Amino acid sequence: MFNFWQYFNFWIFFGFLAQFIFFMRVLVQWISSEKAKKSVIPVTYWYLSIIGAIMLLIYSFHIKDPVFIVSGILSTVIYFRNLYLVKINEKEDINSIK
Repeated sequence: MFNFWQYFNFWIFFGFLAQFIFFMRVLVQWISSEKAKKSVIPVTYWYLSIIGAIMLLIYSFHIKDPVFIVSGILSTVIYFRNLYLVKINEKEDINSIK
């Protein structure tokens, strides 16, 4: 008989939590798009992407998986860049109103 609890430990919990946070970004994006009746990417999407990717990166280092480590590093850089672009555009929008 399979005993789930023999495999459950801090790192398994951490990995599942990281994956859940990473999944939440898609849920937030979907709900925002449904409300707007068009495809939108809210700022929360990028924050959840960054948090989830960093947590998954930490988990990848723990399990010593070079494929996920490289993927995690590259995607985290892209998520930070997108968040930076969002913030710059917000500042430009505010300045154009003045």
